Amino acid sequence: MIIYDMASGVKFRAYPDNKQSALLTCWIGCQRFVYNSKVEEDRYFRTFRNHALALTGVQSPVDQQYSQFKDEDLTPWLFEVPSQILRNGAYRFMQAYARFFKGLSQRPSRKKRQGRQTVLLTKELFQFTATGKTTRVNDGLVKEHKLMIGTEKFIVGELKFIAHRPYELPNSISISRHNTQWHVSFNYGDAELPKETLPLMTEKELIEYFSGLTAEELDSIANGCDRGVVIPIAMSNGKEYDFTGAEKKSLAHAQQTRKKLQRKLSNQRKGSKRRQDTKARIGKTYVKERNIREDRAHKISHDIVADTAQVNIFEDLQVPNMVRRPKVKRDANGKFLNNSARAKAGLNKSILNSMWGRIVTFARYKGLKKEKLTIKIPAHGTSQECSRCGQIHPDNRETQAIFACQKCGLTLNADYNASLVIKKRGINMLRNGEITTKDKKTVGFRKQKTNSQLGPGRSEVTCVETIVRRGADNTRNAQRSMIREAATSTATGS
Repeated sequence: MIIYDMASGVKFRAYPDNKQSALLTCWIGCQRFVYNSKVEEDRYFRTFRNHALALTGVQSPVDQQYSQFKDEDLTPWLFEVPSQILRNGAYRFMQAYARFFKGLSQRPSRKKRQGRQTVLLTKELFQFTATGKTTRVNDGLVKEHKLMIGTEKFIVGELKFIAHRPYELPNSISISRHNTQWHVSFNYGDAELPKETLPLMTEKELIEYFSGLTAEELDSIANGCDRGVVIPIAMSNGKEYDFTGAEKKSLAHAQQTRKKLQRKLSNQRKGSKRRQDTKARIGKTYVKERNIREDRAHKISHDIVADTAQVNIFEDLQVPNMVRRPKVKRDANGKFLNNSARAKAGLNKSILNSMWGRIVTFARYKGLKKEKLTIKIPAHGTSQECSRCGQIHPDNRETQAIFACQKCGLTLNADYNASLVIKKRGINMLRNGEITTKDKKTVGFRKQKTNSQLGPGRSEVTCVETIVRRGADNTRNAQRSMIREAATSTATGS
């Protein structure tokens, strides 16, 4: 059998009752407590090591031990949850540190009680049981399962959820709570294929294949995608994608409702029950907006991938840089000047509301499942370049909507012209070999023992040795290099 070299993930809405909600909230809090305790322990040992000359070269403990946090007098609540919950909290800390070793993130930091809260459950704590029934969803059949949560000693019961698409059974799941809504999410490997079915091409293989085609062949199977504020997506095939009228109305209503509730919240006493209810209602408005944008991004990306085009080309927009606050301006006397912060805030809101990043992310993974390539090219000058003669000049863009070339006289819709330019640039870069894939960094573990350390002994599973180097692009850690390796000798006093 041949298996897809790709993993799929699903996120289903869950509906626990009041008792189950209380138990799952307790599990979330205990797992977060262990995670935060490991973060504080790591900070303590690193600070202690850095201030003791005799401990130069001694490693701080990075392990999955959590038993030191269980105490019947100090932390009795930790005995009220399964031990796997606490173990998984230490495991999540270990994974976060492994990502830091690989240069994928900063050091683990404390998790807050606000915002989205999750708990990781391994297969000792849940079980999917087939009911023998099927449900028709989107012209397909979904097998129904019962999700049982808990152990013999700590029983939660059946967690009801609604599956909107087919799925395979996982080895671990995450249960999350965000603004009074519960979800269950998990990853799984794609189903097996018959032997006569060829495996899907990887992204690197797709780039090699399409780069060998001629410009005429690529022009017939490629689409350029321009991203804008007024029109989120404009395609070179003439299609445009935006929110529907009903969605725009729902977004506006959610924003107006939130403003009213925020004014009401400012007049309520802190700690009161009504204030908590108002905050929950405000959170629901954010959930409504997020769900509308997420749904629209999925529908747009699905339509893009369902098109006959085999290559979709987007401009590489640095969205985090585009939505930064403007710098403060002062005159010679130190008086603050107008820096158009309010206008920039409105633009930032429109940019974030356009789902630029979500659409590209969704189109990429959906396209790979159909052996379609999604690439990004530099965005510099695409809105000012003529798609016919190639002249780049600011005067070509007379208005926000009209493009008029000052050289050849071409007049087109500005977004459509930009999509043609993006398509042409993407084809040239693909044929010239300028499109490459980044090596995916993964987190690995291996067995390792050492006697030179601080604090409690290491567990047998520790992070793989790696070297993390930070270049000049990181202003806080410029030219800083950290080499993480096992100590081979014990520390000596001075």
